Amino acid sequence: MSENTPRPQRPQRPQTVLAVESTEWLSPHLVRVIVGGDGFANFQTNGATDKYVKVFFVKPQLGLTPPYDVETLRAILPQEDWPVVRTYTVRWVDEVAQKLAIDFVVHGDEGIAGPWAASAVAGDLIAFAGPGGAYSPDPVTQWHVLAGDESAIPAMASALEAMGPDARGVAYIEVDTVNDVLDLAAPDGVDLHWVFRDGQYRTTLLAESIDGGPWPEHTSIQAFMHGEREAMKALRVVLRRRGLTREQISLSGYWARGRTEDAFQAEKREPIGQIAD
Repeated sequence: MSENTPRPQRPQRPQTVLAVESTEWLSPHLVRVIVGGDGFANFQTNGATDKYVKVFFVKPQLGLTPPYDVETLRAILPQEDWPVVRTYTVRWVDEVAQKLAIDFVVHGDEGIAGPWAASAVAGDLIAFAGPGGAYSPDPVTQWHVLAGDESAIPAMASALEAMGPDARGVAYIEVDTVNDVLDLAAPDGVDLHWVFRDGQYRTTLLAESIDGGPWPEHTSIQAFMHGEREAMKALRVVLRRRGLTREQISLSGYWARGRTEDAFQAEKREPIGQIAD
């Protein structure tokens, strides 16, 4: 390829466009947005309990209507007006009713997606690509270990609901205070532990909880651990010490403290963004 030959552009992923039907505050920092409509026919779900979508946000003052031609918009708009992409887990899908739910973490006016979800009203449109995702609980696994913060609650809740009634294991869910605790459905044999930051963020909080909890020997184990990047690195150390193989683990950072998602995604290609070997 010569210097003057245009580089081939990656084809744009098809977008699903749905309308907000309702919203529900699950806790002081978590709001559920339920969306549906004719565009649901374009949504191809998968069997993963950690299914996620890439949501496109544009400045309302631009007056743009989804779906968005991202490449064209990037060519004609100044960079500060480009569509912004954020990644969110799909909490549930109702194919009969043709609707789905996405839970958004909200911290006041901070960020882009949270404020949008907090102020969303019926009729607002949302455009996203996907879903992706790869994890679901193995029905023959003898012990499940789940860990994550607020960003991982939708995926963990979906996983707990997908487990069989005889499933056994533990789930550690990090939130700020007791006001953030949710009533999650889980098999009787899976113990839920809510881990509280109480305003003091520590990257080792989940790792210490997992390391100090039950860990059966001579048992097949499957681990699902997702959340803040540095916290996941600390959990990776625990899993290594416990002897889990890569095939037994679903572990990744959903976000990084002090980073926008754009910076977080870019750092995935750098040493700071690496979690697993």
